[in-house]
Amino acid sequence: MGLLTSLKDSITRVTDGLFASGEPKRIGIYGPPNAGKTTLANRIARDWTGDAVGPESHIPHETRRARRKEDVTIERNGKEVTIDIVDTPGVTTKVDYEEFVEYDMEKEDAVRRSREATEGVAEAMHWLREDVEGVIYVLDATNDPFQQVNTMLIGIIESQELPVLILANKIDKEEADIQRIANAFPQHETIPLSALEGDNMDEVYKKIAEYFA
Repeated sequence: MGLLTSLKDSITRVTDGLFASGEPKRIGIYGPPNAGKTTLANRIARDWTGDAVGPESHIPHETRRARRKEDVTIERNGKEVTIDIVDTPGVTTKVDYEEFVEYDMEKEDAVRRSREATEGVAEAMHWLREDVEGVIYVLDATNDPFQQVNTMLIGIIESQELPVLILANKIDKEEADIQRIANAFPQHETIPLSALEGDNMDEVYKKIAEYFA
């Protein structure tokens, strides 16, 4: 009886593993507002599916609800991974409507956008704690990475034991400082790229296939 039970358990584990391996992994694209998350999500989706994920904007918090692009299959160096991309709202510790007024928004629109952005932060955190199986963390290489929101999010990602790939975006800009981001999170590899221009995307795809396979 014990042998039969053991054999049954072994078969169940193998079967579960086979079915689990066929399911796309939900990979969340995270980072502060205006880091280039949606630009990256659109770049990946267009390169591998021909479709976009969502609109891009220079105004912070353009993405205020999580958007998902399913069944994106990436192949590099003999490795293949199929993922669902989850483009999440930018996470910040403070959303102020006056920030949007500076972009010539009417006060009513700015207040509405700030409220939606706050709800988006909550949604992004829910996805991180409950629903994603890996994280692509995007940082603007022209900005200081030593900020509370980045430390908090990386800490949560590590506590969840999620695989994380840190990307230093906007290397097409003269003031980009990749090493500053690498120094901020030395426990993780930092990959430079320009999601806008497509610079170094081959390396990004290679790492995605390695990290999330």
